[in-house]
This record gives sequence, structure tokens and C-alpha cells, in this order.
Amino acid sequence: MPFKAGGKAASASRGLLATVLICSVLLDLDLIWFHFVDNSKLHHHRYWVHVPFFWACLGMLVNPLVWRTRFRLHAVLGLAAVFLHLALDTIAGGIMWRAPMDATLYRFIEIPPTYGHFMISFLLHWSFLLEIAIWLSAVALFLRARRGTREFVPADARDMGC
Repeated sequence: MPFKAGGKAASASRGLLATVLICSVLLDLDLIWFHFVDNSKLHHHRYWVHVPFFWACLGMLVNPLVWRTRFRLHAVLGLAAVFLHLALDTIAGGIMWRAPMDATLYRFIEIPPTYGHFMISFLLHWSFLLEIAIWLSAVALFLRARRGTREFVPADARDMGC
């Protein structure tokens, strides 16, 4: 359902979208530390921001505080975006799902270091097609939603010459 430009619903949905997008990439800001401070010594999925236990504890602290406010949906969907990020990183990147009891990185697919740099090995592995499929799906949904909002003109508005 398209929103009227400048309306309260449009403003709220933009705020919610911004929250979800920020939370979904927040975890990978540790790459700054990984590359510029740690000199790539420790796999960045071993940092605290990639530990599900940390986010579960944060969610248990934050959600009760915001539950009766207008930010409840922001908190719930923001946490969902974090856990979606962790789930997607589990495919090939590895996540410490059992931390702090176990420091094992759990993953579905092991990408062998077949090239000089791990990123090239990742980009040329067949599993990267999953990443591309996610991006293409997102672009398709965006374009479809955008086309739908432009084409929507109520029948009575056409009668008025709009």
C-alpha cells in the first residue's frame, strides 16, 4: 500500500526501514577494526558483534525498556535484522552460535583457500551465487514496489484530470 508523501505513515516506515538497514550492516563495521587495527589477525566473526549471545542479551535488556513505546517495532525488527545477518553469515562465513560456551565457528559451507586472498576465493566460489540472488531479489522487489506506486492512480482521480 503506497503512502502519501510526507504523511505520518510514510515517515514512520522510513524510520523503520532505516533502523532495519542500519542494524543489518552494523555487525560488519567490525571490518574497520579487523583491517586497520587488528591487521587481520583474528577472524572478524570472532569479535563480540558477531556473537549471537551478545545480541540475545542486548535484546533481553532493550526490548522490555521500549516495549510500551513507539520504538517497540524498531527494536524487534532491528534485532531480527541482526539475527538475519548472523544466519546469512552462517552459510559460508561461520558464526559462534554456542558462544560463550564454545568458540567454534559454525558454517554450512567450507570455502577452501584456492586463491591467494580469501576474498577472491569467496567471490569465485559457487556459494557466492546465493549472495547475488539475494541482491537481485532485493532489486526486483524495489523496482516492482517503485513501479507499483507510480502506476497507482485512483479511478476517481483520473476522472478529475490527474
